[in-house]
Amino acid sequence: MTTRRTQPPAQPQPQQRERGDQEGRGQPGPEPGRLPWAALIALGSAAFLAILTEALPAGMLPEMSRDLSVGQSAMGQSLTVYALATALPAIPLVALTARWPRRRLVVGAVALVSAGNLVSAVSPAYALTLVFRGVSGVAAGLVWALLVGYARRLAPPRLRGRAIAVTMTGVPLALSLGVPLGTLLGGALGWRPTFALVAVLGAALGGWILVSVPDAPGRRGANREPVLRALARPGVKAVLFVVAAYVLAHNILYTYIAAFLDAHGMKGSVDLILLVFGLASLVSVVVTGAQVDRRPRTLTLASTVLFATGAAILAAPAGYGALVYVATILWGLGWGAVSTLLQTAVTDAGGEGAQPLLVTVWNGFMGVGGAVGGLLLSRFGPLSFPWSVLALLAPALLVVVLARGHAFPARRPAAADSSP
Repeated sequence: MTTRRTQPPAQPQPQQRERGDQEGRGQPGPEPGRLPWAALIALGSAAFLAILTEALPAGMLPEMSRDLSVGQSAMGQSLTVYALATALPAIPLVALTARWPRRRLVVGAVALVSAGNLVSAVSPAYALTLVFRGVSGVAAGLVWALLVGYARRLAPPRLRGRAIAVTMTGVPLALSLGVPLGTLLGGALGWRPTFALVAVLGAALGGWILVSVPDAPGRRGANREPVLRALARPGVKAVLFVVAAYVLAHNILYTYIAAFLDAHGMKGSVDLILLVFGLASLVSVVVTGAQVDRRPRTLTLASTVLFATGAAILAAPAGYGALVYVATILWGLGWGAVSTLLQTAVTDAGGEGAQPLLVTVWNGFMGVGGAVGGLLLSRFGPLSFPWSVLALLAPALLVVVLARGHAFPARRPAAADSSP
């Protein structure tokens, strides 16, 4: 008599088990080898809104300052307040909301940014405008702390760098299309209707995220990355130093670009310069997104050199209008890559827990850039801006050159791990 041997049930492979665990916990399980484009574009639109809200006053400072009866340096602090409000609460907010569902949190933050824009549109007083710029900034800080981790959870491991690049495309789009368009609308309609329109767009964006982005639970217990422990990991401090220097250099120049161009006899070219800058940034993001998983170090070195070269051209004597456009293109090519490169670098070095650190440093130095730029404007004039940029980029470039081990390696660890 023969006995029939029954086969034990097939055990799921590790990748199948991981996807099943994710689905059981309600996390989005990425389809192997593909990016969830619709969800990533929606998240990128949240980045677009945050940057647009932050930078919108830069192209309308004279009108805003005249309407609210303050000087341009004082009005420039509306960018400073926004940036500092984005930076300072980032770490405690991330800890406080760690267990909250991610989609609900992003939508709530977008709604607060929009509410701040709406109040700014009708505010009769400078002080009230600053308060609600701060409210929008706090909400934007939460958006920034969430976006990269959310994008990574939506993407297959070998494509996470590209997923971050897609999400960060909202930054150059805001600079290339949103801010120049806002400047044009501000001139045609007034700055108040422009802020109101951005508020309406933000409300529509919240609805889009609700229907297009898969929900994901918060991280519980051991799944949460200790934020301050990430600071001790090799390479994290070097990345954060480069973030601080680069962002400070950028914002000294960008916040007061209208005053700088006026000193060059190009007062009527603000919207065109912003458009050229943003389009160059967008080109840089596309190139970076395609190469970030393979050549992060080369791209970081190139972006820093490009920005420094642009600043050196701007430091030349005034009167060379065409060279200002060349410098703007180089600046945009350098700046467009930085968000993706440094977000990826800090996450590779310190894990997801390093993201709130980057948000704090990034936005804190955006605020410092507005304050330092205002001081330079009042004490030395706008022609001092490019020299300040060069003084900041020199040590940043040196750190990128030297920190080749953990901070800026030739190849991403995740990309190397996923290689055949």
